[in-house]
Formats: sequence, structure tokens, C-alpha cells
Amino acid sequence: MFGKIHSIETFGTVDGPGIRYVIFTQGCLLRCQFCHNADTWEIGSGQEMTVHEIINDLMDYLPFIQASGGGITVSGGEPLLQLPFLLELFKECKKRGIHTTIDSSGGCFSKAKHFQDMLEEVLMYTDLILLDLKHIDSKKHIKLTGMTNEHILEFAKFLSDRRVPVWIRHVLVPNTTDDGEDLQKLGEFIGTLTNIQKIEILPYHKLGVYKWENLGYEYPLKDTEPPTEKQVTEAYALLSSHLHPFKT
Repeated sequence: MFGKIHSIETFGTVDGPGIRYVIFTQGCLLRCQFCHNADTWEIGSGQEMTVHEIINDLMDYLPFIQASGGGITVSGGEPLLQLPFLLELFKECKKRGIHTTIDSSGGCFSKAKHFQDMLEEVLMYTDLILLDLKHIDSKKHIKLTGMTNEHILEFAKFLSDRRVPVWIRHVLVPNTTDDGEDLQKLGEFIGTLTNIQKIEILPYHKLGVYKWENLGYEYPLKDTEPPTEKQVTEAYALLSSHLHPFKT
């Protein structure tokens, strides 16, 4: 079993608890205007790596990772596009007592039976989901990502119904995802979920601009500056106002 891999970070500190071995998978359905990994969008490309190769590499770092309370995080791109690979990888991780995390936008979530059956099995070996909620307003979500958000919100409810631990992540982009009314509505939606351990506000940055330029894409937010600390604090207050922290 192999996955299509864009890159690997062996000492990640921002994608889940502790030090993480972070795998960035290749392929994504969303086209987020603020994406700093636009080179992961193309489906079908990337380096083919077997589960065996990844586990062998991970073992070199495992003592440091586990001493920190860390583990493995599969990000992207969109990891859920490669469910069979995820399943085999996480099975091997669990044999070794490794904490497993998926960083997902939920952009490929589907009600199709085959998808849901496979996802249910993957979740049996998953300790944490980092769920990126881009926008609560469907029309604004389409403008921001190229896709509607109804199925993404369904994914959030799906995880809540199954009591899968989730950290909500929201990228705060001035004049795009920072409207107070929208944030209040998103906070109300988060308040309906029963499995949220944490909310993270990710301040917008321009670190991915050079990737867009190298790919020949026009970066749509070139005139947008990162949010202030005050804006981040205010956004967090709105998103967390209805939160009922979940503990396993």
C-alpha cells in the first residue's frame, strides 16, 4: 500500500500535540485563496511512498516524538482522498502506540456508502482530527475555496455524532473571514458539536505567495495584510463563545 506524498516534516510543532511527524499528502479539491500549499493541489502526482517506507523513517524519530507527547499527523493536500493508505498507515502506527492525527478540510466528504464505510474504519485508528472550517456562509465559502460548505459542515456533525476528538482551525483573513456576524454564526455552529477539544485561530500570512508565482498562478490576496493580535483575540472570543469543551 502506498500513498501519493508531497513532502514530510520530521519535527512539526503546530499540527497537533507535541512534536509531530507530519506527512503532506498530494491532492486537494479545494482552491483556497490563502492556501500556502498550492503545489499540493494536483491529484495523481507526488512521490509514491509505501507504508513500510514511512514507518521505517518515522521510527528514527519516535523516541523524541513520544517523549514530547506527540505522534504522526497526516495533512495535505487532503488526506481523506487517500483513505486506504491512511487506514494501513494508522493500523501500523497503532501497533507501535503512536498517536494519530488527520488534518482535513472535509472537502471530499461524501455520503456514498463506500466512502463512509472506509472512513468509519479509519476513525477507529484515529486519535484526533484537526478540522479546518474556512467559512460558515456558503456563498462566501464558494468564493473563498471554489466549493460550497454544506458537506463540510456535515462532516463536522459526522465526527461529533461519533465523538471523535476534534480541534477546530479557522484561518483569519482580514476582510474575508473576519466578519463579526459570520464568526458569531460559526461559533454558534461549533457550539452544536459535542466533541471539540480546542479552537485555533490561524492568522493569515503570505508565506505561500512564492509558490503561487512559481506555479504561474495569480495570488488573489496580494493586497491583504495579516490580522492584528487584537483581531485574532476578538475572533477567538466569538468562535469559542458557545464552546462546551470535550474531554475523552
